[in-house]
Amino acid sequence: MSKYQRKVLVSTAAGIGLENMDIMFLAFSLSSIISSLQVTSAQAGFISTITNLGMLAGGIFFGLLADKIGRVKVFAYTVITFSIASLLMFFASNIYLVYLFRFIAGIGAGGEYGACMSLVSETFSKKNLARATSVVAIGGQVGAIVAAVLASLIIPVLGWKMLYVIGVLPIFFVLFIRRGLEEPDSFKERQESGEKPKLSLLFKDGQTTWQTVGLTLMVTVQIAGYFGLMNWLPSIMQKQLGLSVSGSSLWMISTIFGMSLGMLTFGTVMDKLGPKLSFAVFLIFSSLSVYLIVLAKGQWSLLFSTMLVGYFINGMYGGYGAIISSLYPTEIRATANNVIMNLGRAIGGFSSVVIGFLMDNYSLTAVVVCLSAIYLVSLCIMLTIPGFKLYKES
Repeated sequence: MSKYQRKVLVSTAAGIGLENMDIMFLAFSLSSIISSLQVTSAQAGFISTITNLGMLAGGIFFGLLADKIGRVKVFAYTVITFSIASLLMFFASNIYLVYLFRFIAGIGAGGEYGACMSLVSETFSKKNLARATSVVAIGGQVGAIVAAVLASLIIPVLGWKMLYVIGVLPIFFVLFIRRGLEEPDSFKERQESGEKPKLSLLFKDGQTTWQTVGLTLMVTVQIAGYFGLMNWLPSIMQKQLGLSVSGSSLWMISTIFGMSLGMLTFGTVMDKLGPKLSFAVFLIFSSLSVYLIVLAKGQWSLLFSTMLVGYFINGMYGGYGAIISSLYPTEIRATANNVIMNLGRAIGGFSSVVIGFLMDNYSLTAVVVCLSAIYLVSLCIMLTIPGFKLYKES
């Protein structure tokens, strides 16, 4: 890597990490919000839903803006947006203000992904692109760890509102972004050509429409498996093994370690073998590995299982930035990344509800069978998208 490429990689990974840190604050402060604002669990649960809606709206708005005025500019604007929204949470005196401020935070967070992935894809050559986007995605895992550490230190002493005050600090990161990064040459050339970004370009013909729909479905499976499994795994294991998994830092570390290692492996494999074979292998092993959850019979087998499951089901996440950026032209690249990722996130986020229903009415085995099946469905969809086969040729 050149010095500038390293700067782009560090900046985008840090940006995604700070965004995920802000989004994960909700998971660690939700019980405190319920208690202090005297709201029901259903009202509190809607906070996550409205955040996802904000991310979808922000993805479309900032995606088109990034394709129009620049990746670096919009990268900075999105950080400013979710940082200010985080600070505003300090003034949230009722649940409706919480909804408003988290919707705004979602707008900023949803817009950042496309700007970052487009910037990376236009800075690195294709032979190293999947590894680069995977490193950026690992930044999100680091952000989750930072959120957990800050929550454990701040909430018991200063309360949940001060946690969100800390969330304004990324705004200073904007100074580094604006001083150290430049718009990619390919974007400048596109600007000079006068081509304008249009959402309709994601559906300009039958093949492109199916590509957009197919990738969205694949991301939906990716998000559904990740959030559904990780949100329910502590409860599942506590019930199945009598373990206090939710309070186990060792479980969290092993899972995130497995996910991060999976991303690095996937990025390397994809750069060497292409996306079609890489996604096929990881989707098949994701379908098989989830059965380890049923087989876990003790603390150590649980740690091994969660690490291995995390390795496969989240290893693919970083690859989506590379494949989406490569399959869509410069004039719509950021928009494509944001729309596909945030639609998948909004739909896939309902997996926690579905898994809860299956747990209440059927069994853990039914949950695992359904999870296994959706990865095979994703595999079938992937095989029908021509771009995966043509990736190495373009």
